[in-house]
Amino acid sequence: MAWSATQYLHFEDERTRPVRDLLAAVPNREVRLAADLGCGPGNSTEVVARRYPQARLIGVDNSEEMLVAARKRLPDVEFQLADISTWDAAGPFDLLFANASLQWVPDHERLLPSLAGRLAPGGTLAVQVPDNLDGPAHRLMRDLAADGPWAPRLSKAAAARTGLKEVGWYYDLLRPHCARVEVWLTIYHHPLAGGAAAVVDWFKGTGLRPFLDPLDADERQAYLERYTAGIEKLFPPHPDGCVLLPFPRMFIVATRG
Repeated sequence: MAWSATQYLHFEDERTRPVRDLLAAVPNREVRLAADLGCGPGNSTEVVARRYPQARLIGVDNSEEMLVAARKRLPDVEFQLADISTWDAAGPFDLLFANASLQWVPDHERLLPSLAGRLAPGGTLAVQVPDNLDGPAHRLMRDLAADGPWAPRLSKAAAARTGLKEVGWYYDLLRPHCARVEVWLTIYHHPLAGGAAAVVDWFKGTGLRPFLDPLDADERQAYLERYTAGIEKLFPPHPDGCVLLPFPRMFIVATRG
């Protein structure tokens, strides 16, 4: 799946707000070694680096385009091209930080305990994942994928995202490995100027990627035209012209004893 750093950063302020909220929930302690898993273009890595300026910080991503942008942004940080599911750095890490990345990684039942096992005593696994697959914008993606000439090629598009379990499942999964586990849900309502086009632009940087990448240029345009028309009905603009995009997110902060 292709990723565009430029497209992703169209809404950098809105996408970075959950980064700051997640990091604010990490317990105060010395961090000597940290990793940002799914660092993207480095916006999340930059927030971590500012809080822990003395730490050795590693950014990990499976997109070379994202890493090019991240290295340009943070030339003093070490970045690695790797898939989170097979990344095998042993640590021990004082902080493993994963913002809006693990929804693209399968098998959370194996992955999260594995990451927790690489924490130093007192270290923290901090995770934020979008919890919006049942939201109207994503249902529209799937409905359009199944209703058009592209249906055979988009039959597996929805499977690119890993569906989330309920919060108690994550608590029970991590509690045997960590002394303290906190899990909570937050719904952000991002004000996007530009109406339906802005909502479509937002998802072109993330959720729409699996649906657009398999299509040729003409099909992509046709799909986006239908999607934009549907979004206009779902998200009418407010008097100031902004659309409020509801965006549920799950947060996990698990600290090893």
